[in-house]
Amino acid sequence: MRRGDGAEQEREELIAEATARVEMERAFGADVYRLVPRPPPDKARVKDGIAGEDPEKRRQLEELRHNIEDCHQCALGAGRNKFVFGTGRADARLMFVGEAPGRDEDLKGEPFVGRAGKLLTKMIVAMGLGREDVYIGNILKCRPPENRTPTIEEMAVCLPYILRQIEIVGPAVVCALGATALKGLLRDPRAAIGRMRGKFINWRGTKLMPTYHPAYLLRSPGEKGKAWEDLQKVMAELGLPPPRKKTMGA
Repeated sequence: MRRGDGAEQEREELIAEATARVEMERAFGADVYRLVPRPPPDKARVKDGIAGEDPEKRRQLEELRHNIEDCHQCALGAGRNKFVFGTGRADARLMFVGEAPGRDEDLKGEPFVGRAGKLLTKMIVAMGLGREDVYIGNILKCRPPENRTPTIEEMAVCLPYILRQIEIVGPAVVCALGATALKGLLRDPRAAIGRMRGKFINWRGTKLMPTYHPAYLLRSPGEKGKAWEDLQKVMAELGLPPPRKKTMGA
Protein backbone atom coordinates (compact mmCIF):
# COMPACT_ATOMS: atom_id res chain seq x y z
CA MET A 1 0.00 0.00 0.00
CA ARG A 2 1.32 3.43 -0.91
CA ARG A 3 1.89 5.95 1.83
CA GLY A 4 -1.27 7.90 2.49
CA ASP A 5 -3.64 5.33 0.99
CA GLY A 6 -5.08 4.53 4.42
CA ALA A 7 -5.84 8.17 5.15
CA GLU A 8 -7.42 8.60 1.71
CA GLN A 9 -9.66 5.55 2.26
CA GLU A 10 -10.73 6.85 5.67
CA ARG A 11 -11.51 10.23 4.10
CA GLU A 12 -13.68 8.60 1.42
CA GLU A 13 -15.54 6.55 4.04
CA LEU A 14 -16.23 9.69 6.11
CA ILE A 15 -17.52 11.52 3.04
CA ALA A 16 -19.76 8.57 2.12
CA GLU A 17 -21.14 8.41 5.67
CA ALA A 18 -21.80 12.16 5.77
CA THR A 19 -23.49 12.02 2.37
CA ALA A 20 -25.74 9.17 3.49
CA ARG A 21 -26.69 11.11 6.62
CA VAL A 22 -27.58 14.23 4.63
CA GLU A 23 -29.62 12.22 2.12
CA MET A 24 -31.53 10.53 4.92
CA GLU A 25 -32.29 13.80 6.69
CA ARG A 26 -33.39 15.39 3.40
CA ALA A 27 -35.52 12.42 2.46
CA PHE A 28 -37.32 11.90 5.75
CA GLY A 29 -38.50 15.43 6.42
CA ALA A 30 -41.50 15.80 8.73
CA ASP A 31 -43.31 12.98 10.50
CA VAL A 32 -46.54 13.48 8.53
CA TYR A 33 -47.94 11.02 6.04
CA ARG A 34 -48.60 12.78 2.79
CA LEU A 35 -51.90 11.33 1.62
CA VAL A 36 -55.15 13.23 1.28
CA PRO A 37 -57.38 11.78 4.03
CA ARG A 38 -60.21 9.63 2.72
CA PRO A 39 -63.71 9.57 4.23
CA PRO A 40 -63.87 7.58 7.48
CA PRO A 41 -64.07 3.82 6.96
CA ASP A 42 -67.43 2.16 7.00
CA LYS A 43 -68.20 0.96 10.54
CA ALA A 44 -68.71 -2.52 9.13
CA ARG A 45 -65.04 -2.54 8.06
CA VAL A 46 -63.67 -1.73 11.51
CA LYS A 47 -62.56 -5.01 12.97
CA ASP A 48 -63.75 -6.14 16.38
CA GLY A 49 -60.15 -6.24 17.56
CA ILE A 50 -58.96 -8.13 20.61
CA ALA A 51 -61.03 -8.62 23.72
CA GLY A 52 -60.38 -5.99 26.36
CA GLU A 53 -58.33 -3.63 24.19
CA ASP A 54 -58.97 0.09 23.88
CA PRO A 55 -61.72 0.48 21.23
CA GLU A 56 -60.71 4.04 20.40
CA LYS A 57 -57.16 2.98 19.59
CA ARG A 58 -58.52 0.17 17.43
CA ARG A 59 -60.71 2.69 15.59
CA GLN A 60 -57.75 5.01 15.03
CA LEU A 61 -55.61 2.18 13.67
CA GLU A 62 -58.33 1.08 11.27
CA GLU A 63 -58.85 4.66 10.12
CA LEU A 64 -55.11 4.97 9.49
CA ARG A 65 -55.12 1.72 7.54
CA HIS A 66 -58.08 2.98 5.50
CA ASN A 67 -56.22 6.20 4.65
CA ILE A 68 -52.92 4.67 3.58
CA GLU A 69 -53.60 1.17 2.23
CA ASP A 70 -53.82 2.44 -1.36
CA CYS A 71 -50.46 4.22 -1.09
CA HIS A 72 -48.45 4.51 -4.32
CA GLN A 73 -45.97 7.17 -3.25
CA CYS A 74 -43.05 4.94 -4.24
CA ALA A 75 -42.58 2.28 -6.90
CA LEU A 76 -43.12 -0.59 -4.47
CA GLY A 77 -46.87 0.00 -4.49
CA ALA A 78 -47.13 -1.11 -8.12
CA GLY A 79 -45.59 -4.51 -7.43
CA ARG A 80 -47.23 -5.52 -4.19
CA ASN A 81 -49.87 -8.20 -3.78
CA LYS A 82 -51.10 -6.88 -0.45
CA PHE A 83 -50.40 -3.85 1.71
CA VAL A 84 -48.96 -5.13 5.02
CA PHE A 85 -50.24 -2.71 7.65
CA GLY A 86 -49.60 -4.36 11.02
CA THR A 87 -51.30 -6.65 13.46
CA GLY A 88 -51.85 -7.22 17.14
CA ARG A 89 -53.25 -5.50 20.20
CA ALA A 90 -54.16 -1.86 19.63
CA ASP A 91 -53.04 -0.84 23.13
CA ALA A 92 -50.09 -3.23 23.49
CA ARG A 93 -47.34 -2.39 25.97
CA LEU A 94 -44.79 -4.02 23.67
CA MET A 95 -44.40 -3.36 19.95
CA PHE A 96 -42.05 -5.08 17.51
CA VAL A 97 -40.88 -3.24 14.40
CA GLY A 98 -39.18 -5.15 11.60
CA GLU A 99 -37.79 -4.27 8.19
CA ALA A 100 -40.25 -5.05 5.39
CA PRO A 101 -42.67 -7.74 4.20
CA GLY A 102 -41.28 -10.85 2.56
CA ARG A 103 -42.96 -13.18 0.08
CA ASP A 104 -45.27 -14.82 2.64
CA GLU A 105 -46.24 -11.49 4.17
CA ASP A 106 -46.90 -9.95 0.75
CA LEU A 107 -49.26 -12.80 -0.10
CA LYS A 108 -51.12 -12.85 3.22
CA GLY A 109 -51.10 -9.15 4.08
CA GLU A 110 -49.76 -9.68 7.62
CA PRO A 111 -46.28 -9.07 9.05
CA PHE A 112 -44.00 -11.89 10.18
CA VAL A 113 -45.90 -14.96 8.97
CA GLY A 114 -43.02 -16.77 7.21
CA ARG A 115 -40.04 -18.62 8.73
CA ALA A 116 -38.80 -15.50 10.50
CA GLY A 117 -42.33 -14.90 11.77
CA LYS A 118 -42.49 -18.36 13.28
CA LEU A 119 -39.28 -17.68 15.16
CA LEU A 120 -40.61 -14.30 16.32
CA THR A 121 -43.69 -16.11 17.66
CA LYS A 122 -41.42 -18.44 19.63
CA MET A 123 -39.55 -15.43 20.99
CA ILE A 124 -42.81 -13.84 22.12
CA VAL A 125 -44.07 -17.07 23.70
CA ALA A 126 -40.77 -17.50 25.53
CA MET A 127 -41.42 -14.10 27.10
CA GLY A 128 -44.69 -15.46 28.49
CA LEU A 129 -46.82 -13.58 25.96
CA GLY A 130 -48.82 -14.36 22.82
CA ARG A 131 -48.93 -12.53 19.51
CA GLU A 132 -52.34 -11.21 20.57
CA ASP A 133 -50.62 -9.40 23.47
CA VAL A 134 -48.19 -7.38 21.34
CA TYR A 135 -48.33 -5.22 18.21
CA ILE A 136 -46.16 -6.05 15.18
CA GLY A 137 -45.32 -3.81 12.24
CA ASN A 138 -42.58 -2.99 9.73
CA ILE A 139 -40.68 0.04 8.49
CA LEU A 140 -42.05 -0.68 5.00
CA LYS A 141 -45.61 -1.75 4.15
CA CYS A 142 -44.75 -3.22 0.73
CA ARG A 143 -42.27 -5.94 -0.24
CA PRO A 144 -39.06 -4.79 -1.95
CA PRO A 145 -38.16 -6.91 -5.03
CA GLU A 146 -36.26 -10.08 -4.07
CA ASN A 147 -36.47 -8.96 -0.43
CA ARG A 148 -33.65 -6.48 -0.95
CA THR A 149 -32.81 -3.88 1.71
CA PRO A 150 -35.15 -0.86 1.58
CA THR A 151 -33.75 2.33 0.08
CA ILE A 152 -33.61 5.60 1.99
CA GLU A 153 -36.34 7.01 -0.26
CA GLU A 154 -38.66 4.06 0.38
CA MET A 155 -38.09 4.31 4.11
CA ALA A 156 -38.77 8.04 3.99
CA VAL A 157 -42.20 7.46 2.42
CA CYS A 158 -43.23 4.73 4.83
CA LEU A 159 -41.68 5.87 8.12
CA PRO A 160 -44.50 8.30 9.01
CA TYR A 161 -46.94 5.39 8.84
CA ILE A 162 -45.18 3.24 11.44
CA LEU A 163 -44.53 6.31 13.59
CA ARG A 164 -48.26 7.04 13.59
CA GLN A 165 -48.98 3.42 14.52
CA ILE A 166 -46.55 3.69 17.44
CA GLU A 167 -48.19 6.96 18.48
CA ILE A 168 -51.65 5.37 18.49
CA VAL A 169 -50.68 2.14 20.26
CA GLY A 170 -48.51 3.96 22.81
CA PRO A 171 -46.30 1.03 23.84
CA ALA A 172 -44.01 1.22 26.86
CA VAL A 173 -41.30 -0.55 24.84
CA VAL A 174 -40.59 -0.69 21.11
CA CYS A 175 -38.31 -3.52 20.03
CA ALA A 176 -36.42 -2.73 16.80
CA LEU A 177 -35.72 -5.97 14.96
CA GLY A 178 -32.55 -5.61 12.94
CA ALA A 179 -30.39 -2.87 11.47
CA THR A 180 -32.92 -1.48 8.98
CA ALA A 181 -35.60 -0.99 11.62
CA LEU A 182 -33.07 0.65 13.93
CA LYS A 183 -31.69 2.97 11.24
CA GLY A 184 -35.19 3.92 10.13
CA LEU A 185 -36.58 4.66 13.58
CA LEU A 186 -33.48 6.62 14.61
CA ARG A 187 -33.06 8.20 11.16
CA ASP A 188 -29.40 7.38 11.40
CA PRO A 189 -27.61 5.42 8.66
CA ARG A 190 -24.71 4.84 11.05
CA ALA A 191 -26.82 2.95 13.60
CA ALA A 192 -25.20 -0.47 14.05
CA ILE A 193 -27.28 -3.28 15.53
CA GLY A 194 -24.23 -5.20 16.74
CA ARG A 195 -23.00 -2.20 18.72
CA MET A 196 -26.35 -0.89 19.95
CA ARG A 197 -28.34 -4.05 20.69
CA GLY A 198 -29.20 -4.87 24.27
CA LYS A 199 -29.25 -1.24 25.46
CA PHE A 200 -32.40 0.79 25.98
CA ILE A 201 -32.63 4.07 24.08
CA ASN A 202 -34.94 6.83 25.26
CA TRP A 203 -36.86 7.53 22.06
CA ARG A 204 -39.97 9.63 21.41
CA GLY A 205 -41.28 9.16 24.93
CA THR A 206 -40.78 5.41 25.06
CA LYS A 207 -38.00 2.86 25.49
CA LEU A 208 -36.44 1.50 22.32
CA MET A 209 -34.63 -1.86 22.50
CA PRO A 210 -32.59 -2.85 19.44
CA THR A 211 -32.04 -6.57 18.89
CA TYR A 212 -31.34 -8.98 16.07
CA HIS A 213 -33.93 -9.68 13.37
CA PRO A 214 -35.37 -13.23 13.46
CA ALA A 215 -34.22 -13.76 9.85
CA TYR A 216 -30.66 -13.06 10.94
CA LEU A 217 -31.03 -15.47 13.85
CA LEU A 218 -32.14 -18.18 11.43
CA ARG A 219 -28.91 -17.63 9.49
CA SER A 220 -26.78 -17.22 12.62
CA PRO A 221 -28.33 -19.41 15.34
CA GLY A 222 -25.31 -18.86 17.57
CA GLU A 223 -26.55 -15.30 18.18
CA LYS A 224 -29.89 -16.39 19.64
CA GLY A 225 -28.49 -16.23 23.15
CA LYS A 226 -27.74 -12.53 22.76
CA ALA A 227 -31.23 -11.83 21.42
CA TRP A 228 -32.72 -13.73 24.35
CA GLU A 229 -30.70 -11.57 26.75
CA ASP A 230 -32.18 -8.49 25.07
CA LEU A 231 -35.72 -9.82 25.39
CA GLN A 232 -35.23 -10.60 29.07
CA LYS A 233 -34.30 -6.94 29.60
CA VAL A 234 -37.54 -5.99 27.88
CA MET A 235 -39.42 -8.35 30.18
CA ALA A 236 -37.84 -6.74 33.24
CA GLU A 237 -38.72 -3.27 31.95
CA LEU A 238 -42.35 -4.33 31.48
CA GLY A 239 -42.49 -6.03 34.87
CA LEU A 240 -43.16 -9.47 33.37
CA PRO A 241 -42.43 -12.54 35.51
CA PRO A 242 -39.12 -14.37 34.97
CA PRO A 243 -39.26 -16.79 32.04
CA ARG A 244 -39.89 -20.46 32.62
CA LYS A 245 -37.82 -21.31 29.57
CA LYS A 246 -34.11 -20.64 29.48
CA THR A 247 -34.10 -20.07 25.71
CA MET A 248 -36.51 -18.92 23.04
CA GLY A 249 -36.44 -22.16 21.08
CA ALA A 250 -34.98 -23.27 17.81
